[in-house]
Amino acid sequence: MTPERPPLALYVHVPWCVRKCPYCDFNSHQRDTLPETQYLDALLADLDADQRWLEGELDRPVVSIFIGGGTPSLMSADFYRRLLDGLRQRLPMANDVEITLEANPGTVEAGRFEGFREAGINRLSIGVQSFDPGQLTALGRIHGPEEARRAVALARAAGFDNFNLDLMHALPGQTPAQALEDLQAAIELSPAHLSWYELTIEPNTAFYRAPPTQPDEDSMADIEEQGFALLQRHGYERYEVSAFARPGRHCRHNLNYWRFGDYLAIGAGAHGKLTRRDGQRLRYQKTRQPEAYLQAPEQARRSVTAIEDPLFEALMNALRLVNGVPSCTLSQYCGVDQERIAALLAPLRERDLLQPDPDQIVCTALGLRHLNTVLALIGESLSAS
Repeated sequence: MTPERPPLALYVHVPWCVRKCPYCDFNSHQRDTLPETQYLDALLADLDADQRWLEGELDRPVVSIFIGGGTPSLMSADFYRRLLDGLRQRLPMANDVEITLEANPGTVEAGRFEGFREAGINRLSIGVQSFDPGQLTALGRIHGPEEARRAVALARAAGFDNFNLDLMHALPGQTPAQALEDLQAAIELSPAHLSWYELTIEPNTAFYRAPPTQPDEDSMADIEEQGFALLQRHGYERYEVSAFARPGRHCRHNLNYWRFGDYLAIGAGAHGKLTRRDGQRLRYQKTRQPEAYLQAPEQARRSVTAIEDPLFEALMNALRLVNGVPSCTLSQYCGVDQERIAALLAPLRERDLLQPDPDQIVCTALGLRHLNTVLALIGESLSAS
């Protein structure tokens, strides 16, 4: 089967921040002064080079744009006005395109929210992480709890009715009661969307070199169970492993990732995925170091690789969704017959890890709790087939 081309999104990476957090493994770099004009020119030159490389493949409208980092809210509103104008000149956009900007609750960035809204950004993702002053210090954050609350108030005043709060649990020395207090504080701000996830210790981070003490697995499971119930009582639907939304406020950009959609990528270290008309699926990564990227953005593709096993990659993402994906969608986007998919997944249905409906690929509650096990079993089945 030739795969159907899925929806197309765009990821833009801004690699600079005020301070590198000890848990962060993203491509972020401390810098006092930001080269706004030079980076804007580099981003657009990067996209122009992609358009030449892809030779007319970019004929689908962009359904969402996500600007991540680093701390993208360090850039000015004028930077984003000029960037979005340049993107619209180069790419077809859906009429209701979702444009998300990651923001730090620090006072300087929060004061720019009105300008961001006027520039065309229509969704914010605010990195709160915790409302506990001690935890914020331990996490290396540069804001306090009141600055986070003020950022939310400023976002609303600027016209943002669609925003996400990022919040972590399993923090250093955190008790279950403290984790739930944090979650309650976030809920009281009534965001449209909440990302509530466990702190994980990643390689090449300060926490990896000197790991903090975290709650044990039983405590983490108890925190999650109580937190899920609390979120549900307040009208937040859990639609992905760690994503919760009010009705109609799911993050369309992230849903596109989880449904094995395509996404262009510009910026230092950005990753992209594309399905070509001939059915070839590619992943690519841009030059990681910001200074090297600035010097030669038109040569920023550091690596391009073909996706050899699209079915496994698609399942890794799709099974994170609480409602999964239709089998026919996975078949279309991966170019794999539904019969093969059904045969591959039959043993997991027999073990009550996947729900029995062959037309919908979705974990049971047991499977969602043990998602890594589910994916390992799928990997073993694919290797054997």
